[in-house]
Amino acid sequence: MIENFEKRILCIGAGYVGGPTMAVIAQKCPQYKVTVVDINPDRIARWNSEKLPIYEPGLDDVVREARGRNLFFSTDIEEGIRESDIIFVSVNTPTKTFGAGAGMAADLQYWEKTARQIRECSGSPKIIVEKSTLPVKTAQAMKRILLASDKKNHFEVLSNPEFLAEGTAVQDLEKPDRVLIGSDETVSGLKARNDLVEVYANWVDRDRILTTNIWSSELSKLVSNAFLAQKISSINAISALCEKTDADVSEVARAVGMDDRLGPRFLNASVGFGGSCFKKDILNLVYLCRYYGLFEVADYWESVVRINDYQKNRFVFNMLACMFNTLATKKICLFGFAFKADTGDTRESPAIFISRKLVEEKAELIITDPEALENAKTDLQDIEGAVRYELDPYAAAEGSDAIAIMTEWKLYSDLDYERIYQSMVKPAFIFDGRNILDHRRLFDIGFNVYPIGKPPLTHFDDQPEICQE
Repeated sequence: MIENFEKRILCIGAGYVGGPTMAVIAQKCPQYKVTVVDINPDRIARWNSEKLPIYEPGLDDVVREARGRNLFFSTDIEEGIRESDIIFVSVNTPTKTFGAGAGMAADLQYWEKTARQIRECSGSPKIIVEKSTLPVKTAQAMKRILLASDKKNHFEVLSNPEFLAEGTAVQDLEKPDRVLIGSDETVSGLKARNDLVEVYANWVDRDRILTTNIWSSELSKLVSNAFLAQKISSINAISALCEKTDADVSEVARAVGMDDRLGPRFLNASVGFGGSCFKKDILNLVYLCRYYGLFEVADYWESVVRINDYQKNRFVFNMLACMFNTLATKKICLFGFAFKADTGDTRESPAIFISRKLVEEKAELIITDPEALENAKTDLQDIEGAVRYELDPYAAAEGSDAIAIMTEWKLYSDLDYERIYQSMVKPAFIFDGRNILDHRRLFDIGFNVYPIGKPPLTHFDDQPEICQE
């Protein structure tokens, strides 16, 4: 066990970003002591247990290797601040629900409290690293808070935004497309930036470590997520046109994605995007644009969110129309609730919106998901009497009128759908909100199949016949 560590790194915030990021830094840099602190004792207890608080492929092995050697989880935030050289701030910055900017601007109250706590507990110079997604110019506000003290400690504030995709976070950390570090372009700012570069250079090629001024770094995170969400909303908008024209959105996406200028990623039409970042970051960008008087730019980016909302609404309206214009007393089974596969995260999941809409239509809802059922129960606790939760997808589908694929879990592609069909009410419907199933095979079994952005396959005479090749 290393006793004399070269650096002491602290992360304030043990969530989806802080926990995995620090675990990988600790694994790759055994010469550093890495401590993760959080005000939530239950969360810290789970990080110290065999059942981690988040599900992420590969994370258990990384934590198990480093925990107790040079990776530690604690609730003692003040002690962590006192002994650290570098502090990553990875606290929650949700969208404001009150006051000026409600529904768009970032809520920075937890961030500001953390900045003040760092100032009060520090007895030596620190490098402060913004890991949370923050509005442009936030680093300036943090520096003003940190320097408003008689202690006269020197603080350098860096921006180091995360670019993790849930489900591949460990892989993204181990082999990142890029590591972005922004700093003040002063002598002390550049020195602090180089200190953080040296941390990542333990396992990341230096040509993948991008350095910028601090404002470019803060804005790049928002813009990156906005561009990705824009791509999803674009293909989802086209999926609606495909359904009207009998085009196949998968074929369109394949043709478009083969253009080197565009690429194939984020061109899978679906029921809509979710997660903690896309909507929040776009609305933050919209708010910033309006704050600076760029109203046309704000309207452009806000349309990306509007298309996503439209896609979710369209999915429910399609279910209603196809099931004889009533869902009352019908049993609808949702396959998946997490916003994407390989995570238990349900933040902004399309399944939340769709569940509520189906319950409004008086449907009886059954939800199954291999990792997200506990989160689903929390998200839908106000309508708990109208929802049943079932881990086994076969038990969930039994007696249902329709199945709606909400999450692209691989297990849903591998199920015995002949068995499922026999257990369902007839006519049986499948609405594939992720286009992951073999639609022709489901049709041959007997299902009426409604994909996203493709002609439906139905056994009704008034539906157009699909060419069989």
